[in-house]
Amino acid sequence: MLDFFKDYDAQIYLGIGLFVIFLIINFSVNVIIRKVAKRSNKNEVRARLISRYISVGLLFLWLISESFLFGANWGDIAVVFSSVFAILGIALFAIWSILSNVTSGVIMFFSFPYKVGDKVEIHDKDFPIRAVIEDIRAFHLHLRLENGDLVTYPNNLMLQKAVTLVEKDA
Repeated sequence: MLDFFKDYDAQIYLGIGLFVIFLIINFSVNVIIRKVAKRSNKNEVRARLISRYISVGLLFLWLISESFLFGANWGDIAVVFSSVFAILGIALFAIWSILSNVTSGVIMFFSFPYKVGDKVEIHDKDFPIRAVIEDIRAFHLHLRLENGDLVTYPNNLMLQKAVTLVEKDA
């Protein structure tokens, strides 16, 4: 065991330093996301969800960096990624709409002009909707229709359809 530490002492110290840098960047990004959410009156639950997405992405980058630090080369990483992406590609093809809704949820967090409590009209030729936004989640919105019914509306359709603000929440 002591031989391991003697052989890899520089990599271990650099790895610890890289982990500390990862923690600082992750903390900074999470603070920025909270400030953006507070400034634009976004729901705190949505801010935590976006923070979690970005933290997972940063963790993935840290793991790749650590693997290079401990001697992995591009060929090894390429084999792992091609295998993982082949499996994910097949698995995710079946759930592409879920990924589309999650991506739309992230986009809506940063640039969606409506918030919870706003009354909106969605101009859909098959199913026009006039409702109040009750909640904005990762996959869908909860809309309360004028007759009291609760409708879940996918995030990706919210970005694809024309939406009019009827009444802003005070």
